[in-house]
Amino acid sequence: ALLDLSGVHQVNGTWMGSTTIPCTYMPSEGFTQQTLSWSVERDYSTSTILRRDDSGDHILLSRFRDRVSVPKHSPGNVSLLIENLEIPDSGHYTCQVIWRSKNNNLITKEVTTTVKVVKVAVTKPVIVAGERGLTVPAGARTSLSCVASGSPPISYRWFRNSPGGKAQLLGHQAELVWDSPQPSDSGTYYCEAKNR
Repeated sequence: ALLDLSGVHQVNGTWMGSTTIPCTYMPSEGFTQQTLSWSVERDYSTSTILRRDDSGDHILLSRFRDRVSVPKHSPGNVSLLIENLEIPDSGHYTCQVIWRSKNNNLITKEVTTTVKVVKVAVTKPVIVAGERGLTVPAGARTSLSCVASGSPPISYRWFRNSPGGKAQLLGHQAELVWDSPQPSDSGTYYCEAKNR
C-alpha cells in the first residue's frame, strides 16, 4: 500500500547485546519525509528517543545517547538500532513518520513494536579439544583452530612454550596459521578462551 509503515509486533534482545526494531516504507514520488520520531512507552509514560528532521538526528533521551541510530543513506528504512541493551530498555517503541505531499498535505503513519530485553545464562568458555598431536610436512601451509562454547563474546589467545618455561603469546585469533612451517616451529601450543 501507498506510504504504509511496516514493522513487527515484538523484538527480543539480549542484555548487553544489540537489536534492530524494523520500520520501513516504500518511498513514493510526490511525498517527502518531513519528520521521523521514535518514542518509547513504559510504566505508562511515553518519551521521545530520537527525532529526525531537516536539521538532522536529535537524541532527546539522554540514556539512549551513543546507543541508538537510524540508517542514514537508505531511503524508506527508518529502523532503530539499539546497542548495549539494558533491562530498562524493555517497552513499547513507536516509529512515527510524517510525509508532505506535493500539494502540502501532511500524512502521518505509525507502527508500534514491543521490545523485551532478556538476560541469558552466562556460561564460561569450554574449549572443544582438537587433535592432541599434529605432524605436518615442512613448508605445507597448516593451522591450529581453537573452538570454545559459552556466552559470547569469546576472545582467544594462542601461546607457545618457549625455553625457560615461559609462555610466548603468538596471536589473538581463534586460528593460528603457518604459511610455511619449519622444523623450528615444532613444539607445544596452548589456546586460551576468555569471555565476561
